[in-house]
This record gives sequence, C-alpha cells and structure tokens, in this order.
Amino acid sequence: MNVLVTGAAGFIGSHVCEHFIRQGHHVNGIDNFDDFYPVAFKKLNLEELCKNSQFQFDRLDIRDGKSLDSIFSSRKIDVVIHLAAKAGVRPSIENISEYYDVNVNGTISLLECMRRNNVNKLLFASSSSIYGNNKKVPFSETDRVDNPISPYASTKKSGELLCHVYCHLYKFHITCLRFFTVYGPRQRPDLAIHKFCRLIDERRPLPFYGDGSTSRDYTFIDDIVNGISCAFHHLQGYKIYNLGESNVIDLKTLVRTIENAIGKKAVLNQLPLQDGDVNITFADISKAKEELGYCPKYTFETGIKEFVNWYNNNKAYLNTHFKNY
Repeated sequence: MNVLVTGAAGFIGSHVCEHFIRQGHHVNGIDNFDDFYPVAFKKLNLEELCKNSQFQFDRLDIRDGKSLDSIFSSRKIDVVIHLAAKAGVRPSIENISEYYDVNVNGTISLLECMRRNNVNKLLFASSSSIYGNNKKVPFSETDRVDNPISPYASTKKSGELLCHVYCHLYKFHITCLRFFTVYGPRQRPDLAIHKFCRLIDERRPLPFYGDGSTSRDYTFIDDIVNGISCAFHHLQGYKIYNLGESNVIDLKTLVRTIENAIGKKAVLNQLPLQDGDVNITFADISKAKEELGYCPKYTFETGIKEFVNWYNNNKAYLNTHFKNY
C-alpha cells in the first residue's frame, strides 16, 4: 500500500515510518519541521529513512491544502496516518490560537484533501489527555470526555469529533487512537523521561512537581507502533481505542527507575503542580486487545533501560545540539 504519514519527522512518526517500510509498504512522509524543539533532532530522526527507496519525504504544513492535493494526486495514497500536531499540555496554555490552528484547522485541511482525492482511510493520533481528571480508573473509551483541562486536550477531542463527522457524511473509515505517555529512543528532548535522564546524568537539578504521587501510564514506543499497525489492519467505520501499557507509574518511581538505569542519584528541585497537568492516566486496553489484537510487551523497567542505552549511545550528539533542554 501507499501510506501517508503526517508528522513523519517526529518521535512517533519516524518509528511508524520505519515500521511500515519493514512491512513492505511505500511510505510518504510529510512534516513542517516546527521549531517547538530543535529541527536538528527531527532531521536526525529522518537520517536513515531518507536512505530507503521506499520512503519519500516532503517538507510541508498540513494546513497547505494545495501542496497536500499535489501529493495525493501524484502518489495515489491509500491510507493516511495522521500524527502531525502541536504537542504539549503546558505550552498549549500559552498559545491557544496556534494550537487550534494547527491541530484543528490542520486536521480539517487534511480531511478535506482526502475527500477531494477519494481517500477514505485514516488513523488519527489522539491522546489520553482528553480524559482530563477522570475520577474513574482505568480510563475506558466509553467514559465521558467532555471536561478537558488544557487547550491541547480540547484540540484532540475536537479532532475526534471531526473524524466522526467525516465518517458520517462521507463514509470514511477512521480509527482514533488515544496514546498514553509514549517514550523510548528518539523521544523529544523536552519530555520527562528524556529530560530527567539527561539532568540526572549531568547532576543538574530535576524539576519535581508536587509530592511525587502524580502517575502516568508510560507506553514504550514499540508497543505504540504495534498498536498502530494492528489498527491499520482493522480500519472499518468509526472506532476509538486506548493504546497504553495499562500500568501506572508515579513520579517518585519514575525518578528512581531512571536513577537505577543510569547509576546516578537525582538532585530534586521541588516545585508546585502545574496548570493543565492531570493527576493520573491509566488505560483500559481491553477493547484494543479484543478487537485489534493489541498486546503490549514492554515492562517499564525494560523500556527505561532501552531508552538509557539509546541515550548513552547518542550522548555526544545530544550534548552538542540540545544542551539547553
């Protein structure tokens, strides 16, 4: 198949592109190289991909309908995996209009391009953040998600609703995948595990928000890619699935696990909780297991060891390009 991946230069996107190439598909990657974090990091993500004849990359913005039309008409796209978005809960509070422009208007632009070019299969990257401070755990796809607590979360909910509209009006087949705190090799330098690893290694103060009880369902990148692949083979109608490990790790355990993997102690900078942060994320993945065959394999300890190995192997490059993160 001819697969289009938006956000191809990102952490998740580059892994997804590699997977589908290994599966024998031709992958078309697009990314606008947003400077939310260093463009050099994204170029590094694409370095090996661009050597593969089964991969074709275009630098463009998903809001650019004319350029999208050109790709769809010339490449005969079969399926779209839509990962491109402005990321981050806290930054979205500072720049609401841009998050809505990219995440909502960009998704409309992509859906409209698909409609014009008779492409009706899409995987949409949603987020566990749409559950807000849901009091019922673990979080299920049937839970109400009408109370997001950050602009980012509300844009992801809006994206899911737009997908439903296109399924209803134009008979699209769309699966929305709610990712739960993805980590692993090539993770963005601003995200907790990558940032904590670097700060602990360099014996610099680590921002420690609250009393350490906030908890996340950390999901290793290989398990997320497996979930995307499973959903790819079950595209029919409008569906929503959680993709997580269904295992909750609190902040204190996260820091201790990274300390053990690196072999150094953290220097903690105690700070109050931040606006927009949820208390817990915890995925009920029974639906994805039953209907998609999704089966996460990585324990948190194994995943952290994999990340630390990657970090150690790339430390010189990371220290050169991303010292300020």
